[in-house]
Amino acid sequence: MCSYNQVNGKPTCADPDLLAGVIRGQWKLNGYIVSDCDSVDVLYNSQHYTKTPEEAAAKSILAGKHTEAAVKAGLVNESAIDHAISNNFATLMRLGFFDGHPSKQPYGQLGPKDVCTQANQDLALDAARQGIVLLKNTAGSLPLSPTAIKNLAVIGPNANVTKTMIGNYEGTPCKYTTPLQGLAAVVATIYQAGCSNVQCGTAQVDDAKKAAASADATVLVMGADQSIEAESHDRLDLLLPGQQQLLITEVAKVAKGPVILIIMSGGGFDISFAKNDPKITSILWVGYPGQAGGAAIADVCFGRYNPSGRLPMTWYPQSYVEKVPMTNMNMRPDASNGYPGRTYRFYTGETVYAFGDGLSYSTMNHELVRAPKIVAIPLEEGHVCYSSNCKSVDAVEQSCQNLNLDIHLRVKNNASISGGHTIFLFSTPPSVHKSPQKHLLAFEKVFLKGQEEALVSFKVDACKDLSVVDELGNRKLALGDHLLHVGNLKHSLTVRI
Repeated sequence: MCSYNQVNGKPTCADPDLLAGVIRGQWKLNGYIVSDCDSVDVLYNSQHYTKTPEEAAAKSILAGKHTEAAVKAGLVNESAIDHAISNNFATLMRLGFFDGHPSKQPYGQLGPKDVCTQANQDLALDAARQGIVLLKNTAGSLPLSPTAIKNLAVIGPNANVTKTMIGNYEGTPCKYTTPLQGLAAVVATIYQAGCSNVQCGTAQVDDAKKAAASADATVLVMGADQSIEAESHDRLDLLLPGQQQLLITEVAKVAKGPVILIIMSGGGFDISFAKNDPKITSILWVGYPGQAGGAAIADVCFGRYNPSGRLPMTWYPQSYVEKVPMTNMNMRPDASNGYPGRTYRFYTGETVYAFGDGLSYSTMNHELVRAPKIVAIPLEEGHVCYSSNCKSVDAVEQSCQNLNLDIHLRVKNNASISGGHTIFLFSTPPSVHKSPQKHLLAFEKVFLKGQEEALVSFKVDACKDLSVVDELGNRKLALGDHLLHVGNLKHSLTVRI
């Protein structure tokens, strides 16, 4: 699917170098290319790349991607249309569209009855549980004890939502379990919405405070929905909407027991106030957790499931959006103008939470079992780097053959309870070509019983995984010491010629 944007001045749907050269040529696509919804319309109407819609269609079809009017206008030959159609029909053939009546084919009897099976609903629950990220857990306030907690205050505009949980581009759920319903199935609850919606123009603070003051524990379910963040609807800042922060802070002040803040959202928020508030004992990010979100939240809060999710993106402070223009796509920081860079790879500023953050009810131990200390890059005779002090060499095929590295780790669950654990293998390259601070090479997720251990293996391609991109866009393998790290475990690896 070719996207709306331009790359190097060309709309992706009209770029033969990308569609025919890279996707069909280098990547060997054996299928068909479609435009992202209105992207051909956008290249004509919004980007003004062509003078007519027919020309837009012609450029797209000739780039590797329609239209009767373009043929009639002589902008594209019928043979080009035939070529594009052949890609569609070849895929339809592989899918069995011409093999007889659909009902007699392997998937011909599938229907609504196959959607809401118990197995599929169990999968929805498991996906929601695995996606929950525990960001703060002071003094082990979670998990809550279902016997010690006699009543639970459940507060917040997202505490009893349904459709919010499935985000957008969604299907029709089999049924919903809201956070309130999930928690109420475990212990008695006192519910207060606190705000009429996530915009939270005026928080009903007093009623929420009464509920928290009388309950053994308090769960606040806050965050966003499609009215705050959606396609073609950008957020203006990184703060919680309206008076959500006020509601959270005031409730936490009077709460009798532990306070668990749950953020339901797609993007990150600057919740530094909650991170630094000792009265807020735990913070969970649940994304938009799907139809079984409430059951998953209850399972994590009451210890029936050991959280193992990790943040898929860095959460920045509000100051980040105040000084970084949305249109500045530079990844690397620039000290001359205070630009802090983008993403965990290059960003140099303070974070609220970082990519990969996530706690568990278990402690996991990593031990390095096997890893090389030196990688030697073979170069042809007379290569310039034999006679000069090179900082890097081109990551080209002839130098990269058979440069696969095996990294073996032993991972142990030191707790008595079972749990999942994601092992991130990062690399910090030498400081050449404005290289990233670190970048993710690979990850694996393991599920371990209490006190169980497992061997986890990574195969690292030296040229692909340890290389960096220089200032001109060329891929280079930096010479010198690369630091591999998993959690607190670090291993130095020297790359030389």
